[in-house]
Amino acid sequence: MKLGLINTLRVQLAILVVAALAAAQLISLWFFADERSLAVRAALGFEAAGRAANVARLIEEAPEDLRLSILRAANSPLVRFDLADEPLVQHTDHSDGGLVEARIRTLLDDGYSRDIRVELHEIEGRILPLPHLSQEMAEMHMAMMRGELSAVEMNLSIAIAGGSWLNVGTRFERPPIQWPVYSMLTFALSAAVILIVVFWFLMTRLTGPLRRLVGAADRLGRGEDIADLPMAGPAEVRDLTATFNRMQERLTRFVADRTRLLAALGHDLRSPLTAMRVQAEMVDDEETRDSLVASVEEMQSMVEATLTFARGLAGSEAPEHVIVGEFLKALKSDMVTQFDLEVGPVIEARIRPHALRRALRNIIENAERYGGKTRVAFHSQSDEFIITVDDNGPGIPAPELERVFDPFFRLEQSRSLETGGHGLGLSIARTIVRAHGGDISLSNRGEGGLRATIAIPFANDQPMEEGQK
Repeated sequence: MKLGLINTLRVQLAILVVAALAAAQLISLWFFADERSLAVRAALGFEAAGRAANVARLIEEAPEDLRLSILRAANSPLVRFDLADEPLVQHTDHSDGGLVEARIRTLLDDGYSRDIRVELHEIEGRILPLPHLSQEMAEMHMAMMRGELSAVEMNLSIAIAGGSWLNVGTRFERPPIQWPVYSMLTFALSAAVILIVVFWFLMTRLTGPLRRLVGAADRLGRGEDIADLPMAGPAEVRDLTATFNRMQERLTRFVADRTRLLAALGHDLRSPLTAMRVQAEMVDDEETRDSLVASVEEMQSMVEATLTFARGLAGSEAPEHVIVGEFLKALKSDMVTQFDLEVGPVIEARIRPHALRRALRNIIENAERYGGKTRVAFHSQSDEFIITVDDNGPGIPAPELERVFDPFFRLEQSRSLETGGHGLGLSIARTIVRAHGGDISLSNRGEGGLRATIAIPFANDQPMEEGQK
């Protein structure tokens, strides 16, 4: 079983329930075996007590000359009877709580007039399994019982009319614990199968909606359009699903509102800028007119870049499964700016190809403009694939590595005196990559030049790496 399968909620709960069932059954069997042993011992003790009561009644009712014959007839390898003037049990405390005495008095129809003494104690050390057996029979008995013997000795002293005492001695073994292996195994297997089936069905109702929720959250983080999730499962899971649907709706509405505001702002600026351009053309002083026209044209260019940026944010391109290496080859053949593409593993990824192509084009053109020769490589790492873009330029000062992603931020001294546009290229690229659930980072290479690292996570339903090219 794979580690990932063991880590799932369904499997862990099924294992937990089966383990708890097994532990409960073992404890129950242990108590049952102990109670069985006690019951057998009690039955043996009551059987010996019943025989002692019957012998005592016979001795009292029979003529005195028949007493020895009665004792000889009653003796057996299990129970020994003897008639004496002194009791074998000297103390009057009952170690069995008075149960044996009560049984004897019931059989003798005697209240509390007769003195009955009972003594029970464990036999310690190596003993014969039964008293008065020969060595051969004892060894045979030990072999049959597999040596699992523990003897209990019971001595009785019953007062007989006339002042004599009937002394009774018996010994019975604690029966060994008998484990019904086959019955236990069949019961455990059948109970485990039933429990696993029932819990698998119940956990499917719980984990199914949770898996759909995980997939929807992943797609939402990658900027994909997803429909509202169906309400299913227990009440807590339905509440969680409803909360996710509301969150998705609010986020989508928030992003759409901000994008529409940005697009409307850029669109509405066109008219006053056009009017300013016409008025600037009417200025008589040539130097002033050229300066005003250049400023207006720059503002118009910034507005167009803003509209382009807004359209990029509002795009709803459907994601597709692509082979990263083939995707980069096609990008290289389409671009005027050439770059070196290193060979990498065959990686399948789920992306929005047109949007990601635009982001990579911005990064590669930026690297070629300021760093000269550009190299692109790709590989997979953990749960994401990574594309690196290296150049041989002067790099960027460390404090500016994050600021270059700000909209309209331009580096005036770090890499070139030319601004290279309005400072939206890297902002657009990062926005697109983050819409895929990933990110872009810049770092200065030790051997010189700048490295742009694009990391995009794999979708939950796709392989990460399939082999080598």
